[in-house]
Amino acid sequence: MNKDEYYMNKALNCAKKGLKKEEVPVGAVVVYKNKIIASAYNKKNTKKSVLKHAELMCIEKVSRKLKNWRLNECVMYITLEPCPMCASAIQQARFKRIVYGTQSKNNKNKEIVHKLLTEVDANSAVEITCGILENECASLLSNFFKKKRN
Repeated sequence: MNKDEYYMNKALNCAKKGLKKEEVPVGAVVVYKNKIIASAYNKKNTKKSVLKHAELMCIEKVSRKLKNWRLNECVMYITLEPCPMCASAIQQARFKRIVYGTQSKNNKNKEIVHKLLTEVDANSAVEITCGILENECASLLSNFFKKKRN
């Protein structure tokens, strides 16, 4: 198992915690100097807030821990491609890199997210790696939504 798979497994574990609370199972972890310093899962329903995405909660935790909003030495692992809101926050926080498992089914979001993360000045473009443990991440989400529809 390589480093990206290891950390994505940790993000999947977070997503599974959210699943147990009937949240959309998206998990995230942030790695700084080869160590996980924050983890979260979606809590939109639990906290009754549209802002409680796993990515945003991780950014808050890391910023507090590092006492800085510039997170350019951090890598975020997310089970699902970030939404435009989260992508903008990731870019604004100047993450060095994000790694995500599976892509959103919304093609319009893909274009927006890619632009938000990469089509900025050279000092704040975010490197993107996708498809890490893609099947596991996609299965978790598709099974969740199948159960919701039944």
